[in-house]
Amino acid sequence: MKPVTVSIDVPHRPEQVYDFLDVMAHHERFTDHYLSGWHCSGPARGIGSRASVTASLGGAKAGVDIEVVQADLPRRIVERNISAAGRRLAHGTYTIEPLGTGGSHVSFTYAWVRAPFTDRLLSPVVRMTMRRANRTAMRRLAAELARHASATGT
Repeated sequence: MKPVTVSIDVPHRPEQVYDFLDVMAHHERFTDHYLSGWHCSGPARGIGSRASVTASLGGAKAGVDIEVVQADLPRRIVERNISAAGRRLAHGTYTIEPLGTGGSHVSFTYAWVRAPFTDRLLSPVVRMTMRRANRTAMRRLAAELARHASATGT
């Protein structure tokens, strides 16, 4: 299946965005519209940080295990997502690029490595649903970054 990419520009430096995204527990704050029941484990940040969640999309619910498998400060974080009893394997990649204005361009790409037959059969609908959910997550990420910056004075 073709990957899905969404993005947003934020007024925060790449280091600030990375620092926020690097903490797995922060992800609940901008994805809880479709990912619930967050249980984080492993280190709080960086490679090896994990979360178990329930994804609710398109009327279906599935348990998902998320683990950070690559991190390149302050540019990139890659998460491995496993669900559907291991039949669905994907990578979620956050890429943070500096803007000339001092802000950052943040993109998130969800790329399937393998997908159950029904996902492949309904690929256009699955991709549209993921794109919509992740666009919302990007807008919510921008709002959470603003709140976080205000609370921490950064």
